[in-house]
Amino acid sequence: MIKCGIVGATGYTGVELLRLLAPHPGVDIAVVTSRAEAGRAVAELFPNLRGVLDLGFTHPDEAPLTDCDVVFFATPNGTAMQQVPGLLAAGVRVIDLAADFRLRDPALWADWYGMPHACPELLAEAVYGLPELNRAAIREARLVANPGCYPTAASLGLLPALRAGLVDPARLVVDAKSGASGAGRKAQVATLLSEAGESFKAYAAGGHRHFPEIRQTLAEATGGPVGLTFVPHLLPMIRGIHVTIYGFATSPDLPFQATYEAAYRDEPFVDVMPPGSHPETRSCKGANWCRIAIHRPRETDTVVILSVIDNLVKGAAGQAVQNMNIMFGLDETAGLGGLALLP
Repeated sequence: MIKCGIVGATGYTGVELLRLLAPHPGVDIAVVTSRAEAGRAVAELFPNLRGVLDLGFTHPDEAPLTDCDVVFFATPNGTAMQQVPGLLAAGVRVIDLAADFRLRDPALWADWYGMPHACPELLAEAVYGLPELNRAAIREARLVANPGCYPTAASLGLLPALRAGLVDPARLVVDAKSGASGAGRKAQVATLLSEAGESFKAYAAGGHRHFPEIRQTLAEATGGPVGLTFVPHLLPMIRGIHVTIYGFATSPDLPFQATYEAAYRDEPFVDVMPPGSHPETRSCKGANWCRIAIHRPRETDTVVILSVIDNLVKGAAGQAVQNMNIMFGLDETAGLGGLALLP
């Protein structure tokens, strides 16, 4: 059994990790930390775990994390990088669900996240945990940077077209929408029901932290720079991301559908839907799927790629579990077989 710890398990991604790991056949959840909830039973805070997980929160300063095989960080940006060097030195493998190790350039990280990086020497070693892109490297990794939710949906939607040269890399538009849980489990006026319900808005149109992550991922995968416009929006729902991607075909009559089907044929959690499909966020709710559909509007050189995920599962905790499975040589789908919730 893999002995795992979760640091910062009181947020939405933390409880999602608990939901997925508690019944996982190869995992023993050994320690769950929280400063604010130390000493409290996990199931008292999250009643969906009652009868499933008999464990209390431990203060992070007292948590025996070095006894674990793997530690997940479901913490705010800037937290994991303070503890990761010590855990790696103790032989513990780490999966960080925040952004601490996603960007290669420490100066770029500091610019977007407003603080210097605490261990820039680890940025080159950290493996970007998009299994469809870096599976072999994840298998050998000590430190995995779990991708952001928007970058997961956008990258999976764009990579086959860019790698095959089907779209102009200089002109890419990612129009993204997320449910309110993407903002995290905190008191925030903008995501209150009375504020976000029955409304729809863009935010961070002048620059979102996921922009450099998407751009870096696409550039590294294709070997050249990309021109990207990325605008996120807040949807009046709890879960789900819908990304509409606009690209410009490099020539007429390109085999987009066949290219995507070939690229993802053996991927356990990417579903390339039939021509003419329009994937719905609810088709991924609570599940580790990314569903993709490709459209070619008439009489234009535009291609429209639709990509949907659950931001808390394939966009966070589910992908982290998928990475753990790969790192420890388990069946990649272990613990992730749940179907999406309908209605």
